[in-house]
Amino acid sequence: MVSSETDARKSPLVSLIAGGLAGGVECSVTYPFEFAKTRVQLHSSDVSRNPFSVIKRVIEREGVRSLYKGCTTLIAGSVAKDAIRFISFDTIKDQFKDPETGTLSPLRNLAAGITSGVVSSTFAVTPTERIKTALIDDARNEKRFRNPWHCTKTLIAEHGLGAVYRGYVATTMKQATTTAVRLGTYNILKDFEKVRGIPQTTAITFANGAVAGVTVVALTQPFDCLKTRAQSVRGAGVVEAFQSIWAEAGVRGLWRGSTMRLGRTVLAGGILFTSYEAIAEVITPLLGKSTAAA
Repeated sequence: MVSSETDARKSPLVSLIAGGLAGGVECSVTYPFEFAKTRVQLHSSDVSRNPFSVIKRVIEREGVRSLYKGCTTLIAGSVAKDAIRFISFDTIKDQFKDPETGTLSPLRNLAAGITSGVVSSTFAVTPTERIKTALIDDARNEKRFRNPWHCTKTLIAEHGLGAVYRGYVATTMKQATTTAVRLGTYNILKDFEKVRGIPQTTAITFANGAVAGVTVVALTQPFDCLKTRAQSVRGAGVVEAFQSIWAEAGVRGLWRGSTMRLGRTVLAGGILFTSYEAIAEVITPLLGKSTAAA
């Protein structure tokens, strides 16, 4: 069971550690879905909506290792992203919650999520998503990049430091809305249950995270598709990315990869929040003892 006492006593350090570790766990488990989604969004020839079909085809043509191209970069980015996202969200949330009930209004939940998303996009998400996407794109065609570090050095040498921030606008729009919707939905559900005395069991936490994941995909998929196109090896501006998607598939193209992302996001939402709450519950008393001893 997730302790409400632990939730009430979360410190910034607990949010930082628990968020980072939860992000790493979630990314490691769900990466094949992310790979399939990115591949479909980059190449119009990959039109299957079945992520398992895409994964099977990649394994047959390129080998199992290709399926995890860019995974280490995304794990590093996810650890940083979720550490920043949870600590900034929890800090902002504490400033605006009702002192009597300890809850936030839906509007304030969303505002806290948007702010947290912009922060995490700037300091973690955009650079790591850019390298991950470039690696996945390169693995299908030229195969120039040996590893994430080689990819980073090559892109900077060819296009300057701004190369790792290619797609920043689309990524930040996606990240801000995703964080607002995911954390906002999750905390709205959690506050609803808290007021009504519903116990925060592991199953309830996983279900809340999964519902938040479905909501995220339904509302933010066009931003995700634009971000992926903008961060291909060749790169593109948001307008150019939109035009290329529209020319290929019309408005439906903006929702390309949604099945893959839905599969990953529903699973990821459950894993992320369940891991976060469980890790926070374990480390809060340990950090409290360390502080007391100091």
